[in-house]
Amino acid sequence: MTDPASTGPSDFIREIVAADQATGKHGGRVVTRFPPEPNGYLHIGHAKSICLNFGIANENPGGICHLRFDDTNPTTEDPEFVESIQDDVRWLGFDWHGKKFYASDYFERLYEFAVVLIQKGKAYVDSLTADQMREYRGTLTEPGKDSPYRTRPVDENLDLFRRMRAGEFPDGTHVLRAKIDMASPNINLRDPVLYRIRHAAHYRTGTAWSMYPAYDYAHPLSDAIEGITHSICTLEFEDHRPLYDWVVAESEAAHRPRQIEFARLNLTFAVMSKRKLLELVTKKLVAGWDDPRIPTIKGLRRRGYTAEAIRAFCDHIGVAKRDAIVEMQLLEFFIREDLNKRSPRVMAVLNPLKVVIENYPEGTAEDMEAVNNPEDPAAGTRRVPFSRVLYIEQDDFREDPPKQFFRLAPGREVRLRYAYIVKCTGVVKDPQTGAITELRCTYDPDTKSGSSQEQRKVKATIHWVSAAHAVPAEVRLYNPLLTTDPTKVSPDQDWTQSLNPQSLERLTGCLVEPSLKQASAGARFQFERTGYFCVDPDTSPNGLVFNRTVSLKDAWSKIEKTQKPS
Repeated sequence: MTDPASTGPSDFIREIVAADQATGKHGGRVVTRFPPEPNGYLHIGHAKSICLNFGIANENPGGICHLRFDDTNPTTEDPEFVESIQDDVRWLGFDWHGKKFYASDYFERLYEFAVVLIQKGKAYVDSLTADQMREYRGTLTEPGKDSPYRTRPVDENLDLFRRMRAGEFPDGTHVLRAKIDMASPNINLRDPVLYRIRHAAHYRTGTAWSMYPAYDYAHPLSDAIEGITHSICTLEFEDHRPLYDWVVAESEAAHRPRQIEFARLNLTFAVMSKRKLLELVTKKLVAGWDDPRIPTIKGLRRRGYTAEAIRAFCDHIGVAKRDAIVEMQLLEFFIREDLNKRSPRVMAVLNPLKVVIENYPEGTAEDMEAVNNPEDPAAGTRRVPFSRVLYIEQDDFREDPPKQFFRLAPGREVRLRYAYIVKCTGVVKDPQTGAITELRCTYDPDTKSGSSQEQRKVKATIHWVSAAHAVPAEVRLYNPLLTTDPTKVSPDQDWTQSLNPQSLERLTGCLVEPSLKQASAGARFQFERTGYFCVDPDTSPNGLVFNRTVSLKDAWSKIEKTQKPS
């Protein structure tokens, strides 16, 4: 398999920017922006946009990327989201270097631009109801028709617009519309709404305004006010580009940004809609915006993903002109690659099975030398205590082993990682249930790892922890949140019916080696032979809590799935 991480950033947007630089367009400036609406938490799709906008700015000498909050809807926005977005951008490794702005900073200037449009006869106050506007708008195959208020005199429009600002009218009484073309085949140009009356307090401007600009009006003018050169957005805004250009040109703004569209990120079996993520959170179908099962940046971070892995993933998938769906396994590849290089190795047993080594001296213990990270020689080694009573994974033992199962079984030998070769000599069962409660084994004292006898071959090596020294922990295993790919769910279906009831498995009674006793929240480890795990913020002096970031590839589990049931 070709290593996807080797691919560098190169795409049609960067080619456009390079061409503009070569011709001196925009005076040689490169000014991009990341313009989220502060109405939710960012997800992995936003990470792609962040990497693109900040990346292009950083790649060009003197390039700048603004962080701007397009906060034009007072009913959905909150300072909590503003703080979260800033934190996510910084965590991903980017900095706006003081260039932080808000669309609400421009409310007065946006109002003045609207007055210019009215004076030019390019905007009018419409008094149709919302239902009437929809009726007059037409369809994709039929043209719209002019509102009876479209021919209002300029002075009357100016008077009504000023009174709208003053708060004289109830919500829904009037709107300000652009006067473009009600017969346009592009439905976005059929006299779109520029302002709506909305008696709602804004988190930054309070009750100073009784009407608020529409996104399609405020966004292009905010770009123009800031001198943005390349306004990079996702494909759903392609049909809005003529309106973007019309607003900037007719408002006579000094700067003319260029809008460029790219395909948004779609991941299999992931909720990528901000509306659906909000539904999950508000209905308490997940634990919150940082639930590790959802692809918010906060959730991925809590799950143990690194900023480096996310940036490498975004660079690899690149920037395309057509929508496509990316397999979740590709994102998992990049986090495995990154964590493989940086994560200390430790031993942890998630489903313990007791093992008594009958010929090992009672009441004694010895330290085994374990490698911290074979990918990093500088990581050194650690000491892991070994004793007579151990715990191994239940899945590492079969009383009646099938073919190709080479782990522990009656009469069979395996190597204990960093320790000795042991042989199973007996099985103890619960007399009532028949469940296996304990294994009896012997060890060969001449086969200690690192000794001259280590070369004696066995077919399997398994991990373990010492019963007397192990630290108890809770481990949370995360599976796909959805059982059906959301891209294949019909619009008339309740998508929440696809939620996976086994998306979170809480394992209690897990045991980890004592080196993890003081592990702090956010620390990442590879549990040998199991997967990569991160210490959850729920960890406390009362107990460790780990989140599984991603599993390792398990050769036996693949074999087992292909075998027919007996």
